[in-house]
Amino acid sequence: MLILVRHGQTAANARGLLLGRADPPLTETGYRQARALAAALPRAARIVSSPLMRARQTAAVLAGAAPGATDAEDVEVDPRWIEMDYGDLDGRPATALGEQSWRTWRQDPDFVPAGGESVAAVCTRVRQACVELADDAARADVVVVSHVSPIKAAVTWALGVGDEVAWRMFLADAAVCRIDTSGPLPLLLAFNDVGPVNGSDRAAR
Repeated sequence: MLILVRHGQTAANARGLLLGRADPPLTETGYRQARALAAALPRAARIVSSPLMRARQTAAVLAGAAPGATDAEDVEVDPRWIEMDYGDLDGRPATALGEQSWRTWRQDPDFVPAGGESVAAVCTRVRQACVELADDAARADVVVVSHVSPIKAAVTWALGVGDEVAWRMFLADAAVCRIDTSGPLPLLLAFNDVGPVNGSDRAAR
């Protein structure tokens, strides 16, 4: 199984800001989410992570590293799973981009806003990474800790749909997606599953 995990919360996520290549750490809530995921997910044969700190910290928790660790020996870092480059929009509210530019961005996967990266470019690199993981994931669980845009790109790969479909998805902090790669075609089994984190939040109350 290919198990895609969005990293836990950061301060920018909590404020609703666009967060691309900026590299803030997890908040305490983000660490709590990561611990809940570690308790709920199966032990993986491989753990792959984006190179950004928030993903590596989440992956380290999943790998059983010491509290607060950013890296773990069992975690592989693959730059293809890094978040979309938002260019000048990084760390800013979504309102920083005008309505017309948002409309163009949603309609044209090759559009590059504010000197960043296009949706098409993200999908190209992520689909290559998915193909390379598919055989291992068909035999055992492979966990990838990444970000909103790359995980959406992986889902478009699984569904065999166009890049523009990514705009029709929502992915929460610490959400889990599952793709079965054991058959002739990838099969999306779960999307935006926040059950492990929600269960942890209820237990904390």
